[in-house]
Amino acid sequence: MVTQEQVGQMVEAAKAAAQNSYSPYSKFRVGAAVLTEDGKIIEGCNVENASYGLANCAERTAVFKAVVDGAHKIIAVVVYTPTATATPPCGACRQVLNEFGPTAHVICVCDSDDKVTTTVDQLLPGAFGPGNLASANS
Repeated sequence: MVTQEQVGQMVEAAKAAAQNSYSPYSKFRVGAAVLTEDGKIIEGCNVENASYGLANCAERTAVFKAVVDGAHKIIAVVVYTPTATATPPCGACRQVLNEFGPTAHVICVCDSDDKVTTTVDQLLPGAFGPGNLASANS
């Protein structure tokens, strides 16, 4: 269960992370914060590259940073964009979030009152995950 206090802390962390975005090409700053099973909030921002395909989204940056810190279970993610409408995670981020939190809460916020509140499994129905590989290896 994610508390309103945790969501508030995650929103602030995601907004702060967006300030560190490296987005010289798209100019589209994104910040994310994930809540791990042990209650830690880990933030990330998007990091672009002159070879566009090598960019990394904020959500994946936060998840990968959480894994470096020893977390393997994500309870929730907040995505912040400095836009008028909330922006949900892209397909690649949905797949990575599924790996570590298939039922995690997803809250997308922006600079207006617009908000998207959902879960990873609602964003990525029929997802391919660890269970698919387990059945192939048995």
